[in-house]
Amino acid sequence: MEKNEGTVDRIIRFIVSLVALYLSFNYSLWWLVLAVPMLLTSLTGFCWPYKILGINTAKRPVLRKLKSKKKKY
Repeated sequence: MEKNEGTVDRIIRFIVSLVALYLSFNYSLWWLVLAVPMLLTSLTGFCWPYKILGINTAKRPVLRKLKSKKKKY
């Protein structure tokens, strides 16, 4: 699987998943429905909804075009 989440996206997901885990243990287990998928996607760097929607927040390598140098005779 190709990573489609950037670093900032993964950090935000990880923090939100930790907050949701805290809420699930203290208030309602329904928060686990949010916490577990977000934790898994933040750890793997791959998100299925992003794949389906064609979203990619990961940095893509910049392709450098080699400029052809014209020889002067």
